[in-house]
Amino acid sequence: MIIDDVHVTPFELPEQLASPPHNDDDHHHYPTNTSHHENTIEKTVSQVNERSETVKQHPVTSQIIQSTVIDAPVAKVETQACNYGKGKWVPADNRPLYSGFGCKQWLSGMWACRLTQRTDFGYEKLKWQPKDCKMDDFTGAEFLKSMQDKTLAFVGDSLGRQQFQSLMCMVTGGEETPDVEDVGKEYGLAKAQGSARPDGWAYRFPKTNTTILYYWSASLCDIEPVDPTSPTTEYAMHLDRPPSFLKHYLDRIHVLVLNTGHHWNRGKLNANKWVMYVGGKPNTNRRVADIGGAKNFTIHSVVRWVHSELPKHPGLKAFLRSISPRHFFNGEWNTGGTCDSTAPGSLEVLQDESSDPVAAGVVKGTDVKLLDITGLSLVREEGHISRYSIQAAPGMQDCLHWCLPGVPDTWNELLFAQM
Repeated sequence: MIIDDVHVTPFELPEQLASPPHNDDDHHHYPTNTSHHENTIEKTVSQVNERSETVKQHPVTSQIIQSTVIDAPVAKVETQACNYGKGKWVPADNRPLYSGFGCKQWLSGMWACRLTQRTDFGYEKLKWQPKDCKMDDFTGAEFLKSMQDKTLAFVGDSLGRQQFQSLMCMVTGGEETPDVEDVGKEYGLAKAQGSARPDGWAYRFPKTNTTILYYWSASLCDIEPVDPTSPTTEYAMHLDRPPSFLKHYLDRIHVLVLNTGHHWNRGKLNANKWVMYVGGKPNTNRRVADIGGAKNFTIHSVVRWVHSELPKHPGLKAFLRSISPRHFFNGEWNTGGTCDSTAPGSLEVLQDESSDPVAAGVVKGTDVKLLDITGLSLVREEGHISRYSIQAAPGMQDCLHWCLPGVPDTWNELLFAQM
């Protein structure tokens, strides 16, 4: 069984790599496609290492850097007409964009904080305002119009799934929409035998022929069983191959949003029986073997692959979403860490640089764009599920996932603005 967002007791996680108990995607089936993307490991590792120095941490970012940004400098976001990651949060009476009591058709109950014992909801009433440009309000009608006859795909971990569910709620306004079609089978997203759920979901809005889908790929690399005939097999995580889903369906995607980060720790790899492979063989390169090197190498590999594919798909726009920050204070997820604040840490982000230097550095020089959500999310420590998570054990808090409606809605507003 593949274990994703669950607490695994047999393995001790180093404090700097420990992740909070995720609460979804706990069982997955992986395709057995054996095709792979060739890469030159020494060149790629060298390119990654050239950008790897000690991070100058600032107090708020230190927690996410411990587990997600390893040995990398702060990188400049590529110059563009608008730096959407620089700005401030402002009160807005027209937020949230859907009801926290509704959208049950798309929103998982574990993320609907209005359905829990939580009593403060000020986090729902803030809107992100970029500093140097105007960002129009999101409307479902405008989104569907812009995506006429197109498909948007989120590929990533459970934070990607939150963004997917957020967008489904935003497009529908949280209203019941029985005409939306489940087209998961068209993308190989049928539930596999023995799995708790499919590897993703795909839905189509028939009036505009717009499809929104999510594919679970926590590491953004291809994963396949080493021995498909064995129920106890290990799984090869091919660091130099993109997920086979992308190879199969990229020609049907018009907007692609990638993300990864919080699964890159020894506990997750051991629990899932993931073994690092490069060039179709178990990895023997020590510079890739450590978690930070493997993560950076993989993100670099998949972004370069997508970049190389863009000329073949002139209508495709691709984004790498920067890391979603975690906010554990006074401990880690398993040592009493909390995120009980009911107020944001700040309302303004003035830095020009991305708070995720790995993502910013990887997309530099490519046609894959950075969806920079890290800095604006860092100051929203009050927006996490906290102790109100339905499945949280006593004394444990979820300071990784977000309440919905909430911060991930803004990620989609930024995505729509940059599309």
